[in-house]
Amino acid sequence: MTVFDFDLLVIGGGSGGVRAARMAAQRGAKVALIEAQAMGGTCVNVGCIPKKLYSYAAHFAESFEASHGFGWVGPAPVLDWSALKANRAREITRLNGIYLQLLKGAGVQVIEGWATLADAHTVAVGPQRLTAKNILIATGGKSSVPEIAGHEHVITSNEIFDIDPFPKRLLVVGGGYIACEFASIFKGLGASVTQLYRGAQVLRGFDDEVRHFIAAEMRKAGVDLRLNADVVSIVKTAGGLLVTLQDGSTVEADAVLYATGRVPLVQGLGLEALGIAQKPDGAIVVNESYQTSVPHIYAVGDVTARVQLTPVALGEAMVVVDHLLGAAAGKAPRSMSYDFIPTAVFTHPNIGTVGFTEVEARERFGAVRVFKSEFKALMHTLSGSSERTFMKLLVDEASDRVVGLHMVGAEAGEIVQGFAVAMKAGATKAVFDSTIGIHPTAAEEFVTMREPVKA
Repeated sequence: MTVFDFDLLVIGGGSGGVRAARMAAQRGAKVALIEAQAMGGTCVNVGCIPKKLYSYAAHFAESFEASHGFGWVGPAPVLDWSALKANRAREITRLNGIYLQLLKGAGVQVIEGWATLADAHTVAVGPQRLTAKNILIATGGKSSVPEIAGHEHVITSNEIFDIDPFPKRLLVVGGGYIACEFASIFKGLGASVTQLYRGAQVLRGFDDEVRHFIAAEMRKAGVDLRLNADVVSIVKTAGGLLVTLQDGSTVEADAVLYATGRVPLVQGLGLEALGIAQKPDGAIVVNESYQTSVPHIYAVGDVTARVQLTPVALGEAMVVVDHLLGAAAGKAPRSMSYDFIPTAVFTHPNIGTVGFTEVEARERFGAVRVFKSEFKALMHTLSGSSERTFMKLLVDEASDRVVGLHMVGAEAGEIVQGFAVAMKAGATKAVFDSTIGIHPTAAEEFVTMREPVKA
């Protein structure tokens, strides 16, 4: 019988990798985790966490302005960009340490370095060679920047958090959630923001009405959003960066942020030599147990390019652990469903969504009832802000089940999370109607919509 150094060897210290390593070790497996950079992956270091912290920071400018309508007087404080960066960095360092301690506390051996697969049971880290019964790849993804003229002058979401000095003029290229979030955030922090997207509307894949509504709200907030626009070249000048667009016009900026997509981080892993199947974009192909085309090698999270969300990677990791080691005592083996996954976009205002878009719902269910509401939130009756809130429900006519729920408004993510539980459980519109709302809140609108929109 072959004796291996480890039962499970995890490549990547992001959300999925850390969860799998910890849980496997807690069940008695001998586990090692290999990570070349700071522990916690994209989410902790240059993704969800620092982005949400900067979103909070940006909201203060709106709150200071709104406070005057509630009787507060005096000038607003001024942003100290260096202080914000330092405070964020300190918090991220703290989280890095917590992740490391969680791993070590569970008995995981943490190895620093870049891992390369040597065979189905062996990983090389520099001169060191480690063997394992099973290997899990959880290396995540990375920002992708097209090879335009002057692309060396752009930054990505990796660098934006520590940019120095603060960009008074920021050009954001892209129309996905990362681009929209940073456009909103830096506008709120005080930058003049121009956002370019080559498509007809931002946030492809979201409900069309949500897309149009948030675009209008972002423009109202001062983001210069230009659609059907793309960059041809970027030239560094004495005054900053001169960006030439396809229509011949130009934009001057202090920084150009490219948020045009992410690709799986697979370079240097040795996948090709082992014959591990990949999609054209490099994503690792896996089955329902997250096993690759090579036995004993698994992959989860963004490196598989299924649903690129931290909680999804966590769920996938638990499926792998149960598959390899059996379910925890008294529990059934985990499975992963990709239906009714809630998500939020931290634009200003926020977006929260779960379930199908209207187009998807009609394709899937046929007859669909649509309920909508648009209003000025109570806070803004005094704040002076023109921000509005939008809510939408999609109901399958045949079953009365609520199959889509969408919101644009303050704290949309916090509100939608609770409704996601109900929808996952199969809640019908009748259940929504019989639920008492909390008054006065925006959330109560979801249980008080009575009349469907006429087709």
